[in-house]
Amino acid sequence: MNTTRGTAPERPPTDDREVVVSRLIDAPRELVFEAFTEVRHLSRWWGPNGFTTTTRAFEFRVGGHWDFVMHGPDGTDYQDWITWTEIVPPERIAMIHGERRDDPDAFESVLTFTSTGDTGDATRIELYTLFRTKAQRDEAVEQFGAIDGGNQTLANLADYVSSLRRDARP
Repeated sequence: MNTTRGTAPERPPTDDREVVVSRLIDAPRELVFEAFTEVRHLSRWWGPNGFTTTTRAFEFRVGGHWDFVMHGPDGTDYQDWITWTEIVPPERIAMIHGERRDDPDAFESVLTFTSTGDTGDATRIELYTLFRTKAQRDEAVEQFGAIDGGNQTLANLADYVSSLRRDARP
């Protein structure tokens, strides 16, 4: 690792280990953040098209976890475990995501929620994921459809938040 006096150490590039998906959602970021952080909402939209989610445990706090199963449209169950590592309402959530606690193949993800529009009535949500290796990233993209699945998941979130806004109107 190279260092220069007065500057931070150079970090190796991570482009070949990253997946980034984003979406503009027509709702204030506080509502989008709430839909992502309360279990009563998550199970109604989480996952790619055709998937459903069963939560076993949920504790939204730094160091807390979400233990859940995603049920695929083909009947396959996917065990998942998320540990929250940083929470800055309503701006940012960082997490470690794997199949189980202490999964050696777990990856890091960061969600950012940015208000957009003149009145902050829309939200740009970005999901940045960093895998440990290029091979792990490639497997997630090629075998598990991580990019399409991420885009579908954020679209499901957008649809769900829209339904919340419609239901709240007088």
